[in-house]
Amino acid sequence: MTLYISTQSISKSYGVLPLFSNISLGFFANERLGLIGPNGSGKTTLLKMLMGFEEPDSGQISLKRGTHLVYLSQEDQFNPKRTVEETLFDSLSEELEEAERYQRIREIKQRMELINAEQQVGTLSGGWVKRLAILCALIQQPDLLLMDEPTNHLDLDGILWLEKVLKEASFAFVLVSHDRYFLENTTNRIIDLNRQYPQGFLKVEGNYSEFLKRREALINEQAEQEMVLSNKVRRELEWLQRGPRARTTKARFRIDHAHQLQDELRQVKERNTQNRTTQIDFDATHRKTKKLLEAEGLEIRRNENLIFENLNVILSPGMCLGLIGQNGSGKTTLVNLLNGTSLPDAGTIKKADNLKIVTFDQHRDQLNPDQTLRQALSPAGETVIYRGSPLHIVSWAKRFLFRSEQLDLPLSQLSGGERARVLVAHLMLQPADILLLDEPTNDLDIQTLEVLEESLEGFPGAIVLITHDRFFLDRLSDMLLYLDGSGSAEFYADYDQWLQTQNSTIPESPNDTNSPKKKKVRKLSYEEQKELNRIETKIQKAEESVISLQQQLQDPEIMSDAERLAALCVRCEEAEGRVEVLYERWEELEALNQK
Repeated sequence: MTLYISTQSISKSYGVLPLFSNISLGFFANERLGLIGPNGSGKTTLLKMLMGFEEPDSGQISLKRGTHLVYLSQEDQFNPKRTVEETLFDSLSEELEEAERYQRIREIKQRMELINAEQQVGTLSGGWVKRLAILCALIQQPDLLLMDEPTNHLDLDGILWLEKVLKEASFAFVLVSHDRYFLENTTNRIIDLNRQYPQGFLKVEGNYSEFLKRREALINEQAEQEMVLSNKVRRELEWLQRGPRARTTKARFRIDHAHQLQDELRQVKERNTQNRTTQIDFDATHRKTKKLLEAEGLEIRRNENLIFENLNVILSPGMCLGLIGQNGSGKTTLVNLLNGTSLPDAGTIKKADNLKIVTFDQHRDQLNPDQTLRQALSPAGETVIYRGSPLHIVSWAKRFLFRSEQLDLPLSQLSGGERARVLVAHLMLQPADILLLDEPTNDLDIQTLEVLEESLEGFPGAIVLITHDRFFLDRLSDMLLYLDGSGSAEFYADYDQWLQTQNSTIPESPNDTNSPKKKKVRKLSYEEQKELNRIETKIQKAEESVISLQQQLQDPEIMSDAERLAALCVRCEEAEGRVEVLYERWEELEALNQK
């Protein structure tokens, strides 16, 4: 097996902040590696060091002679006045013969799909610019492609496109990502950079599901080790405290052993505390109203282009509506309609009295980059009032994994993930009936995502969620609303149902993991087991939605209005259909679970 890159005991720090130390890894010709870890663990820095853009503080990095490395960064910087085709040409080495360059352009155009080669880069959306950046990397024909958050700015269609590209790739790749489905579908090895492990990282052969099982086993093992060491240290300390007669020269080794145990216990405790996660718990008004918001007949047009029309949405306590669609399809526009910052071209929105709506802005525009972290977390002073109780700013900051020495840093010096945690802190201080979350998962590490999911699952109000994180979407959403940006708005029970609809006209591939035939013969994956554990709760919430709609059908005011009655009957049928789909999925998972 060809070894492209090897690292021997490399370490890196920024000031007093250590990223990682004594890391030794190899990257091979068949690499399909997912590089993960908490925000600030050094993932991007490691990629830059492999490329030679940065040097390690100590250790050595060796590159096989002749290996062609290509780096896809998080941020894409192109000349906005160049066309797509010109930009592709710019990415090619001038050492290539002209005929070879034109041949590569012809080949890459077959993967461009809807991108117009003559279109100027400055007119492309963020998602299409990211696709162009990926194509610019592919056209260079790398031996090893290093990708830093390649799904950033991509919509679901773009992510599925990239998954297909990587599954068919003839090159090796290393990718940094927090998208768990993406990691599951594209990788054959996972490395988690995290100081909670004895070596500073955990390497697992297998995809993300296999990594989760191995990580859980290791964390449990370390917790047991801490408990065993604690008992040993306690016994040794009791022996040492018995007095001088017990501490003879012959027993000197016992004293040394006790100190050694204390050092081991300290190291294990330090590793285990690295596993702590953000403490997130959203506050709600606990309103008893059955309908928090009702939108009827919503219509939006942009420059005479229809985005959606005749859209009806009801938000009730305990429900989560997921919004999906391509970039520019109207998802953020709908959120702005619901929170009242813009008005529809047609339709009405009725809100419960004194309704409290809190919005999470995907662009982080709510933050002042010149503010310090202290000011952003506690504008009123050194104390935060949370759920009626005072908390000191240091304690409040620790809930979101901020260190006390960071409090006086300006927000402009924080990472994207850290700024996202500041916005989450703002949300926690605002009692809400409805949470409108526009891409809350951007820049968050996997540990924070897991805690955010658990907290939102327990939120008693309603949630409208825009995210390209399919795992996050699947775990939280009771139903999905798909906007195609051309007038259509359709509801689906979950991501799988939407995906099956999208693939219904595409012939099945022999390697298609979504094939019903394959599902019948394989056992539950780790993620499917977690889905099975959650699905009964989703069924219960879906059935409660049906009951609520059926009760509304008995309302005399609605019964006397033929138009509203017909619309409500349609929604009731759709809700019953969602229950049926969930039961079918439950039976499918249960059948697999019995094998």
